[in-house]
Amino acid sequence: RPFNPTNFLVHAVSNIICSVIFGDRFDYEDKKFVTLIDLLDENNRLQNSTYLQACTLYNFLPTVMDLLPGPHKKVIKNAEKVDEFTLEIIAEHQKTMDPTCPRDFIDAFLNKMEQEKGNGHSEFTVETLSRTTLDLFLAGTGTTSTTLRYGLLILQKYPEIT
Repeated sequence: RPFNPTNFLVHAVSNIICSVIFGDRFDYEDKKFVTLIDLLDENNRLQNSTYLQACTLYNFLPTVMDLLPGPHKKVIKNAEKVDEFTLEIIAEHQKTMDPTCPRDFIDAFLNKMEQEKGNGHSEFTVETLSRTTLDLFLAGTGTTSTTLRYGLLILQKYPEIT
């Protein structure tokens, strides 16, 4: 029977990204994980809307855009929630980190932050870590799951290749 593998692929890819970044995977039914996926998915849909594509002005005139109503406010709010999620995990890593044995991307970044502590111009900050984590999710989840979905469609169209 036909089925849509989109959600499964998004969850699988996101969990792999979580494994690399956070050093842990989530159960597919975990409420925090599902919320994270929903926030990323909603932002992806909103950012593809015509209105938000026209709102690229936000990069140039953020104070003006803050005054205007619209879906860009929801995108910002969702990004803040993802940021909170990430900051909680970063804080936990800071408490439990062993510098001699990094578990994941966050630990490696925190180690580099410690090395750069005396450098006032260092880009290795908690804010940069949080933003980089968000970028990895945004760049990796949608593109990889879509590529896998198209790969499955091509295999279905050309069963002799399978």
